[in-house]
Amino acid sequence: MTVCRNITAGRDGTGKGKLPIHERVYRCIREMILYGELAPGQAVTIHGLVEHLGVGMTPVREALRRLTAEGALDFLGNRRIAVPVLSVGLLDEISFARQAVEPQLARLATPRLTAADIDRLRCIDDRVNAAIENGDISAYLRENHRFHLGIYEHAGAPVLLQIANALWLRVGPSLRVVCGRRGTANLPDKHDEAIAALRAGDARAAAEAIGEDIEQGHTSIRSALPEMA
Repeated sequence: MTVCRNITAGRDGTGKGKLPIHERVYRCIREMILYGELAPGQAVTIHGLVEHLGVGMTPVREALRRLTAEGALDFLGNRRIAVPVLSVGLLDEISFARQAVEPQLARLATPRLTAADIDRLRCIDDRVNAAIENGDISAYLRENHRFHLGIYEHAGAPVLLQIANALWLRVGPSLRVVCGRRGTANLPDKHDEAIAALRAGDARAAAEAIGEDIEQGHTSIRSALPEMA
């Protein structure tokens, strides 16, 4: 596992301001889940994270409480916490929710994105493609998430964005397992179609591309669930 930049630098995501320690710890552990550094079923302990991150127990305890409330971690009783393991039924629920929320975010974002915004998305997708070509799983997961977020953050829909972020936390660890076992080359996407639709100002086509992109990713996860079990 790696130590997040936010912990060591003490900065927010833009590098412009210093965040309180409890928020830095929360964001760091959240990233560890989102990008699969913590695997499905893996036990998470306060003492282990304190040692790994080099911080006190209080911010770690608070971060675990928040992440458990968000569904990113499971409380198993007797003070045991673990990364959730997806079942077919749970994945179907997440798929339904993502298909309802994320295409709508893309639809709302389309008229708000400038040419410069779309150019930045193209640069991010270039890094996604490079990660796929190089088999760099960590880079793929980070840049793929950054691509989607780069669209959704322009939607002007904070409630939908919050839901989308929570749903990504549910699938991140399993997607990491899929990449590790089957390679990044087996993860096609619909980013080119999404970018073309955004440039054309076609909100419906952008929403369709994002929906198809989600379905492709979930199909890969669904096919790998028996191996994970």
